[in-house]
Amino acid sequence: MSASGGRLNVVLCWHMHQPCYQDPITHEYRQPWTYLHAIKDYSDMAAHLEQVEGARAVVNFAPVLLEQLADYGDRIRRCLEQGEEITDPLLAALASPVLPEDAEHRLRLLRACLRANPSRMIDRHPAYRELAALARAVLAHPEGLRYVNDQFLADLLVWYHLAWMGETVRRSDALVQALQAKGHLFTLADRHRLLRKIGELIDGILPRYRALAEAGRIELSMTPYAHPILPLLIDTAVAREAMPEAPLPRNAPYPGGEERARWHLREGRRIFEERLGCRPSGCWPSEGAVSTRTLALLAEEGFRWAASGEAVLMNSLRRVGRHKECCREDVLFQPWRIEGAGTLHCFFRDDGLSDLIGFTYSGWDPEDAVADFVHHLENIAASLEQPERHVVSVILDGENAWEYYPENGHAFLRRLYARLADHPRLRPTTFSMLLDGEPGLATDHLPSVVAGSWVYGTLSTWIGSPDKNRGWEMLIEAKAVYDRVMAAGGGDTRRREQAVHQLAICEGSDWFWWFGDYNPAESVRDFDHLFRLHLARLYQLLGEMPPEYLGHAFTFGTEEGAPEAGGVMRHGRPPEG
Repeated sequence: MSASGGRLNVVLCWHMHQPCYQDPITHEYRQPWTYLHAIKDYSDMAAHLEQVEGARAVVNFAPVLLEQLADYGDRIRRCLEQGEEITDPLLAALASPVLPEDAEHRLRLLRACLRANPSRMIDRHPAYRELAALARAVLAHPEGLRYVNDQFLADLLVWYHLAWMGETVRRSDALVQALQAKGHLFTLADRHRLLRKIGELIDGILPRYRALAEAGRIELSMTPYAHPILPLLIDTAVAREAMPEAPLPRNAPYPGGEERARWHLREGRRIFEERLGCRPSGCWPSEGAVSTRTLALLAEEGFRWAASGEAVLMNSLRRVGRHKECCREDVLFQPWRIEGAGTLHCFFRDDGLSDLIGFTYSGWDPEDAVADFVHHLENIAASLEQPERHVVSVILDGENAWEYYPENGHAFLRRLYARLADHPRLRPTTFSMLLDGEPGLATDHLPSVVAGSWVYGTLSTWIGSPDKNRGWEMLIEAKAVYDRVMAAGGGDTRRREQAVHQLAICEGSDWFWWFGDYNPAESVRDFDHLFRLHLARLYQLLGEMPPEYLGHAFTFGTEEGAPEAGGVMRHGRPPEG
C-alpha cells in the first residue's frame, strides 16, 4: 500500500483517425469508414462521456478526419434538400429511388453490405443475419443474382446501416428502434429517414465533443494534418535508431521534410481550431511516432505535451544506460522532458493496459474486464509511495476495437468510466489538467529519445521492408518534382494550393501501414490503388506526366487468413519469439 494514500492519476486517451478516402479526381469516397465510425464509435464515445459526470478523457482528432466529417454532413444535407447525389456508393444507394441494375454494381453492394463483424454486428439481428446469408450465397454463386430484387437490396442496405449504429443511438432513438422493429420491406421514405438520421448524427459529433471540452470534462488534442510519420518526414535515417540493420529507400532522405512536418502541424492546428473552436495544448504525433527532433519541433510550435509508446521510453533509457537503475513503475508513470524540447512534456502509454482494452477484454464479461483493469491500476497505485504524483497513460485507437465487443463496448465503457470516477484511489484526468497542477507531478529528463512509435517502439510498420520502401521511393520522386515545379513558380495560384494539399495527403501514414505481405489482400489492394491515384493527381496538378509505374500495383498482401482485428490495430509490444 502506498504511504501517502493519494489518488493515482489515470488518463484515457482515445485517438480518432481515418485517412482521406476520397478519389482525388471524382471526389467519390472509396471507403465508407469515416461516416460509419462516426455514427457508431464517435457517437457512442461522446454519449458515454456525457452520461458519466465524473468521467475524464483526452480525445484526439486527426484534422483530415475533421474535414471529412464536415464534408459528409454537407453532402447528406444537400442530397436531402436539393437532390444532389452523394459521392459515397453506399449512401448514394441508400438515398437513390432507383437501385442499380447492372450485375457488377449489385455484386459490389452485396459485398460492401457484409463488411461488418459477423458475430457482434450481423448475427445479433435475425433479419440482418438472414439477409447476409442470402447475400453470401449469391456471392458464392453469382448466377443467383437474377433472383435478387430491389427490395432485397433495399432491406440489406438499411440493415447494414442499422447494424453500424452506435449502441447508445440504438437504445434511445425512436426512428432506429422503429426500423429495427419493422425488420423488412423498407420503403424509400424509410431509407431517407435513416439517411437524415445519419446526417444528424454526423453533424452532431463535433459540437458534442466541443461542449464536453468547454465544460472541462475532456481535453481535445490533435494529430498533424494528414497523419504523417513526422520522424520519417524529417529524416528517414532515424528509422535505424531502433532498427540498425533496416534497409532504407534507395533515394532517401525525404527532401525538405522538416518544412513539411511543420506545415502539417500548422495546417492541422488551423483546421482543428476552425472545427472545434479551441487551440490544442497537446499533440498525439501520428502513431505516437517521435524522435528527438520531432519533440523539439512540437515544442517550437507551441505544444505543451506529446505522447508515445512505452517501448520508445525503454529504448531511450537503454541507450543512456538507465534501464537497469529502476523498475518499470519508477519510469513509466510520469512525463519526461527531453533536452532541446523546451518545456514540452512527453507521456508514454502503458502498453499492457492499452492492449488489454484493444485486444483482450472484448472476449470477457464486461464486469470482469473492468474489475481486472481497475485491479491493475490499484496494484500500480499500491506500488508507488506518492501515487498522486504519477500518471498511468492508456492510449489507443478510439474507433476500431469496439466492433469486437458485445453491443459496441456499451457495458464495458459505461462501467469503466463509472468505476474510475467513483474510485477512492484513482483519479481520471487529462494531460493538460496534470500539467496545470505542477509542480506536484513527478518528472524526469532524457538527453534524447530513440526514434520509434507505439508499435513495437520502432518505425517498422512504415519503413524498412521492400513494399514500404517502394512506397517511399515513389513519394520521394514525386516530392522532388514538386520542389522543382514549385521553385520555378509553375502553375496558377489555385493549382499550387491544390498541389500543397495533395502532397500532404500523399504523405499520410496509412498508405505505408497497409503495404506488405502480412496484411489482407483486399485492404492492401484498396490502399495501394488509392495511394497511386493520389500520387498521379499530384503530378497532374504540377503539370507533369505521371510515371508509368503508377499504373501498376506494387504491393499485394496475403490471401491466407487475416491478422488480428483485420490489421487495423496492432499490439504495442512485439510478438514473442
